[in-house]
Amino acid sequence: MHRFRFRPILAAALGAAALAAAHPPAAAQTASPPSIGSTMPSDIDPQSGFRLPLLPRDQLDEEGRKAYDRASTPGKTLAGLQGPAAVRFYSPKTLPHLQALNHYLRFEAEYGPRIREIAILTTAREMDSQFEWVAHEGEALKEGVEPNVIDVIKHRRSTAGLNEKDAVVIELGRQLWRDHKVTSETFAKAKALFGANQLIDLVLLMGDYAGTAALLTAVDMQLHKGKQPLLPIP
Repeated sequence: MHRFRFRPILAAALGAAALAAAHPPAAAQTASPPSIGSTMPSDIDPQSGFRLPLLPRDQLDEEGRKAYDRASTPGKTLAGLQGPAAVRFYSPKTLPHLQALNHYLRFEAEYGPRIREIAILTTAREMDSQFEWVAHEGEALKEGVEPNVIDVIKHRRSTAGLNEKDAVVIELGRQLWRDHKVTSETFAKAKALFGANQLIDLVLLMGDYAGTAALLTAVDMQLHKGKQPLLPIP
């Protein structure tokens, strides 16, 4: 009698299993990678990648349209329209001045592209600017900055063992943004290695990128789709 008592229960269980196989739960049926928007904070515009919408080109003045065209042309900027250029459309009167300053500091100042990228990375690291770092780590490698130098900056390691110029640029940036005080020794060494003019240009470069980092922080600029964070920020 006990054997027959369990048959209805067994049949019901088998029926339920068959039904579940034919009709999986809704979550399993619709499972897919999350969309970009669902991974962003709720106040991020999905088109611009920051807290403000991307201004249409036809709403910009002449300078703004020039900046828009430059940012939307591949190779003209590192970040394109999802980056600081698009944020600056909201301050159109500053565009020609900021662009001229950045162009000089990046391409005309005499310290050269390798030192430039070390200074930018140091600033990005001390400002904890993930977007700025991701945009420039590859650029630094392209300009000849060795991976071990990048790791010293990224992981805030000692500059002992680096060449003098690399070390002093990193120490200068750390003292500017972390300590808020540049020692007499660091200033004197940087002046001896670069000369007064290049030294001041280096500080202006770091200030330019610190300002950009502040701008990106204010609007919570998101990384481009497919880009992974590279800075070890908690």
